[in-house]
Amino acid sequence: MRKWLKSEIERVTERESTPKAPPAPIETDIEKNIIYFKEKLGASFDILYKQTFIGENKAFLIMDDGMCDNLLVTQQVVNPIMTAEKMPKDAPAQMAYIRDQISSGIDQKEIYNLDDAVTEVLSGVVVLLIDGASVGEAFGVQGFPKRSVEDAQTEVQERGAREAFVESFKDNVALIRRRVRSPVARFEIQEVGVTSKTRVCVCYFADRASAQTVTEVKDRLQKAELDVVLGAGYLRPFLESEVTSMFSSVGSTERPDIACAEMAEGRVVILVDGTPFALIVPYLFSENFQSLDDYNHRPYYSAFIRLLKFLAFAVSVFLPGLYVAVCTFHQEILPMALLYDTAIQESITPFPVMLEAIFIHFIYEIVREAGLRMPKSVGHAVSIVGALVIGDAAVSAGLIAAPMLIVVAMTAISSFVVSKIYYPVSILRFAFMVIGGLTGFYGIVLGFGVLLSNLCAVKTFGTPFTAPVAPMHIGALIRDLFVRLSWTRLGKRELKIQSLEK
Repeated sequence: MRKWLKSEIERVTERESTPKAPPAPIETDIEKNIIYFKEKLGASFDILYKQTFIGENKAFLIMDDGMCDNLLVTQQVVNPIMTAEKMPKDAPAQMAYIRDQISSGIDQKEIYNLDDAVTEVLSGVVVLLIDGASVGEAFGVQGFPKRSVEDAQTEVQERGAREAFVESFKDNVALIRRRVRSPVARFEIQEVGVTSKTRVCVCYFADRASAQTVTEVKDRLQKAELDVVLGAGYLRPFLESEVTSMFSSVGSTERPDIACAEMAEGRVVILVDGTPFALIVPYLFSENFQSLDDYNHRPYYSAFIRLLKFLAFAVSVFLPGLYVAVCTFHQEILPMALLYDTAIQESITPFPVMLEAIFIHFIYEIVREAGLRMPKSVGHAVSIVGALVIGDAAVSAGLIAAPMLIVVAMTAISSFVVSKIYYPVSILRFAFMVIGGLTGFYGIVLGFGVLLSNLCAVKTFGTPFTAPVAPMHIGALIRDLFVRLSWTRLGKRELKIQSLEK
């Protein structure tokens, strides 16, 4: 059954193989080039064409109006070319003279085929072609609309910087460069997506990142068979571990300071044009419980916060399942007074404890999703309705026991303490509720063992996902895991991610 289902999925999702045509070269006959552009780009109103003469030769300029800065186009391209003196008569010589003597911009390059020319135009570049020249010139005059740098929304820090990544990957690279002014920082561009041709920037420190890891990341991105890439999440599956797990082995952040810290440890950061989040590989499970504030506070308080996060994670995953198991199979472990009160509350509800727990958590997820997707002006109203009306009315009507509502509230608050892994935690919570309701403590312990074995089996680019706990690395364990050393000792030596590989 499994093999048949797998083969059916592969058959349905298999991409139709179409032979890739070789790139069309730039013709010396400019009319053929103009026809090619108009066939490729159609009647799009934002594509602007300008035919003129340079000396006695026909010239052709093409640009995307919404992607270019019209003032830069005039100042750096059109005016210098139109008012140039001592212009050669031969077309190739004119192109070389414009490239070397006329253009005042730094961002320019030669183009040798029309496919690249179309891609450059749609990226906010002005392309110049001259009749008789088999090469074109591209001038970088981008001026597309973009969002300014704002506060981080999902990774709020008490003492960290307020800047967050934006949709423009060039601005994101600048945010990293401003923090690390070192020549070892490398930023390499790739194109992903057959139709979208989305630019992806691979960022790393040349003296710290493993050359094998960098090469493997580039290969995986190059082999990503995607038609359109509209976000970093499109590329995450191609960077994941081969072992299927609830927890992702690819990290993400919207903060440039965290990206710099990850690169300093030998990791690779991937910036996707159009996405204000960066991907991080390799990524460890323990990093879900760390934040930048851990390194700005005193070590003893950072240790307390980290232990609190691990406790909140355990509460958010196991508390509902444990409550269901206790009420169903293991009532004897409760004190007599608590057992008596719980039995009275549960006796007036019409559903078994397991169904009651699943129902109320399902309602909570609906309320949360509604509050998250609704406009901000009405999102608070959804939360008020969910908390007051549904919760209070359900207890008053006898549909839900009061202890169950307390369990849901504690679970919901605890799950937001470690918000990076909220999504797998929410699914595991339901799984352990079912396990606890059917098998009790024994099933929960067995399920925990299966979950732990799965985590230990995951490797992210050669690094165990559960390092430095399994396999145990004493140096990293006492340096920066459950506790953090003071910066007087923490800054004495660098710890690269490669030292955890086994």
